[in-house]
Amino acid sequence: MGDTRLLTRRDVTRLLSATDCVAAVERAFRLHAEGRSIAPGVLGTHVAGGGFHVKTAGLRGAHSVFVAKVNANFPENPARRGLPTIQGVIALFDAESGRLLALLDSMEITSLRTAAATAVAARHLAREDAGVATICGCGEQGRAHLRALAAVRTLRTVLAFDADAARAARFADEMTRETGIAVAAVDDLAAATRRSDVVVTCTPARRWILGRGDVRPGAFVAAVGADNPEKQELEPALLAASTVVVDVLEQCATIGDLHHALDAGVMTRAQVHAELADVVSGAKAARRAEDEVIVFDSTGTALEDVAVAWLAYERAVADGVGMAIGLGSA
Repeated sequence: MGDTRLLTRRDVTRLLSATDCVAAVERAFRLHAEGRSIAPGVLGTHVAGGGFHVKTAGLRGAHSVFVAKVNANFPENPARRGLPTIQGVIALFDAESGRLLALLDSMEITSLRTAAATAVAARHLAREDAGVATICGCGEQGRAHLRALAAVRTLRTVLAFDADAARAARFADEMTRETGIAVAAVDDLAAATRRSDVVVTCTPARRWILGRGDVRPGAFVAAVGADNPEKQELEPALLAASTVVVDVLEQCATIGDLHHALDAGVMTRAQVHAELADVVSGAKAARRAEDEVIVFDSTGTALEDVAVAWLAYERAVADGVGMAIGLGSA
């Protein structure tokens, strides 16, 4: 049995860039549209103060690979314990032999792949001239999203909002220096989003924070934070009035912002325009009008994880990064 490669978060950071991940995730959605994937699965378990999520999927490209990701999500960790909100591990398998190829820390991959999926959606659905963006939620996901969006659109101005004003200010200062984009902290979310071409919400909100009247005509809105039925970032009326694209319809109808719109009775599943894979493949239209408001409901899928984990593994093997361990040795 071959060795299993162990990759830490530092290893993954060293191996991957936002641009790399956008390309890998776009390819994964295209393979999925072509029927060359192993169907994604998801399992969630809630515990006091947080929960555990298990996501699985595979891709059948030049190599057939499969991942199972286990993530713990505890939003109070940074303040209460000095620990990250999200911690976990990804197991990467050869899907033809079942060989365990790698164990990877999931934090960096989760951040990179989530932002990459939003960037793929923005590439196809945001206006070509989109230059102003609002990032709502200035944690690790906010940073990853700004980097990924900058890979697909030429952003002139980014408005940063967070419930913690000091965190928004730090984000603005750090990301301006890192990206060269003018990033400004704001204290009025609605005022910021009404002047933005792109809006990303990546928060743990449990009641909607962005309403129908808070976006301008032609805006692209990515709702990233809702990954369980209790979370909600968008007013149901906003989805009902917009063109809705989802990452995985069944997931979004169960745990995404879409499920709140369905529960409210303001729209049906049939009114969802497309899954992202269908837009990427060209099976469904992308933006159809300059004033069209498009919402991307992103709940996260292991299709993204397997794409990024495989890329990290390939590069790790080529560059000799990580530790090889005989996990299955007698």
